[in-house]
Amino acid sequence: MSVQEHHVTVTEDRVSYGQKFAYGLGSIVNNLLGGAIGFMSIVLNVGLGINPALVGTLQAIPRFTDALTDPIMGYISDNTRSRFGRRRPYIFIGAILTGLTFALMWQLPAGNTEMFYFWFFLIGSIIFYLFYTIFATPYVALGYEMTADYHERTRLMAVMNFMGQFAYLSLPWLYAIMENDTLFTDSVEGARGLAIAIGIFVAVVGVMPAIFCRERFAQIDGDTTEKISMLQGIKDNLLQFGTGLVTTLKRREFLKLCAGTFFLFNGMMLVGAFGSYITIFYVCGGDQDVGAHYIGLYGTINSIATLGAIAATAWISTKLGKRRTFMLTTAVTLVGSLLKWLCYDPTAPWKVLLPSPLIAVGMGGLFTLMGSMMADVCDLDELETGERREGMYGSIYWWMVKLGMSLAFALSGFLLNATGFLVELGGQQSESTFFWMRIVDVVVPTACAAISIATVATFKLTEEKAYEIRKALEKRRGLQAAKAV
Repeated sequence: MSVQEHHVTVTEDRVSYGQKFAYGLGSIVNNLLGGAIGFMSIVLNVGLGINPALVGTLQAIPRFTDALTDPIMGYISDNTRSRFGRRRPYIFIGAILTGLTFALMWQLPAGNTEMFYFWFFLIGSIIFYLFYTIFATPYVALGYEMTADYHERTRLMAVMNFMGQFAYLSLPWLYAIMENDTLFTDSVEGARGLAIAIGIFVAVVGVMPAIFCRERFAQIDGDTTEKISMLQGIKDNLLQFGTGLVTTLKRREFLKLCAGTFFLFNGMMLVGAFGSYITIFYVCGGDQDVGAHYIGLYGTINSIATLGAIAATAWISTKLGKRRTFMLTTAVTLVGSLLKWLCYDPTAPWKVLLPSPLIAVGMGGLFTLMGSMMADVCDLDELETGERREGMYGSIYWWMVKLGMSLAFALSGFLLNATGFLVELGGQQSESTFFWMRIVDVVVPTACAAISIATVATFKLTEEKAYEIRKALEKRRGLQAAKAV
């Protein structure tokens, strides 16, 4: 096959628009849950006076426990057999429980000590992330198996990522909503009310993929699987989990995707709060209302640009391939990260908006391409092991990401303290503090983007190789079906 030739997706490999839309609704919920805590947690510091290091710890510990439960949930989902499928029952139940716990964890009672708020929020967060795992891990795995086609996988992930950006359109405005004096007396009350609204949305919309999407492998070996109790099934899954984990971690192409995502995404997460603090206290001189306005505008521009980047990524990847497209989009984000140094200008606050569309390109390409490339890895794994393990791969992939997020959130508070930042000083921080805040905010994501490009540059599952694997799998499945008859 020449470089210019590309396979055409046949009708039976296409995912219907209805199913793509339903799966995309799940992405809105997934992104909203993943980002809301980060954007709302500024209230813990600014509204309740909790030390930034403790706030970082509050975000890190639950993420770490969440990362530990993800692979177990992935394995359980892969090996579940029910008339409703392997993924859909967990998505349905998980969405409802996650929405409920998110609403409750932000009902922080007034007039308590710093450590009371720490433990209240920590316990609530751990329970929340447990239920979030029950929803998110099967949801991610469902997307990997909805089509066998190389290009349709990218289109499905593009729709998923495109719709998911509508969550990011709202996330940057959460702080402004909580600070709105017309709606709430203070930001803490704002967090309480906003959490209830988000929880209801999650519970209602999050069940849509479970209701409307279909599973290609829901009944694999369904007629020959021995009927066992739920407790026995969970026990067996846990006993075999270690073997499956080791097998997954030996897959080199999979590890490249994990590393590429780990550095690009978590490099951004590590300095995520820095941009808000620099905008409020350096660029806007400590005016929180004006700073919140620019933070909201930045996020809105970023989300709109990401929508365009997703569509462009899906088209470019059919011309250049997934690997080269990822390297291109990440390089644009690298340039945007460098540009921030010139755009933090107190004399012209509007400049903080300029890097936003460039940074959006890499983020738009990241999860559009990674989900599609992960599905290709799952095919390779089935060819070599005879097992379909989307849940295990998806969960370990996000385990890597969340482990990095745990470290990023934990380090971000300490990094902020290390710059000398003191919230009580407002916009009167020292010149040295503002200098080091800007250094961290520029250097960290730039270096991480460069490492991400270098890591994914050697990914070997090309379009041609992917179709060879699919052909071999279909041939083997056909032989197995004939033997069964």
